[in-house]
Amino acid sequence: MDVSLVLIVIMGALFACGVYAMLERSLTRVLIGFLLLGNAANLLLLIVLGAPGAAPFYGTEGVSDPLPQALTLTAIVITFAVSAFLLALIYRSWQLGTADTVVDDETDIALRERTPDTDEGMDEGADAEASTDFVGVDTAPITVLHSRDFSALHDDAPTDRPYAGRDDEGERS
Repeated sequence: MDVSLVLIVIMGALFACGVYAMLERSLTRVLIGFLLLGNAANLLLLIVLGAPGAAPFYGTEGVSDPLPQALTLTAIVITFAVSAFLLALIYRSWQLGTADTVVDDETDIALRERTPDTDEGMDEGADAEASTDFVGVDTAPITVLHSRDFSALHDDAPTDRPYAGRDDEGERS
């Protein structure tokens, strides 16, 4: 398989420029970087495709692999969808603040200025009994139902308990 060095260099440059553009705070530059990354991914799949052959569904000799073609089409669709989402974010950002630059809020600044000493101090005042679990609380967001709660509900899903045999009437023995 003979891969053109020019395609590999162009692909590497597109990846590098795309990553560099995505590291900016401007959403427009993030969009441009994402589009460059999408094109670089398509070029990578084109390089992986190898030597050109006949159409994927034409005969058996000289047939090119249809998988990279399918992956390229999928990458195009994903790039289009994420680009549309980013365009909507940029438009909304311009509507709200007349700028598309992401700015730091007070929480971001406080997290950036935090030192390891302040991290340890925050844990000392925490209540040891505090938990985020809702087990056994009436306000639990998830209620587990059993057959004893509703007669129409059957608990015949596999469990980790050993199998208990059943007698002729279907009752456990």
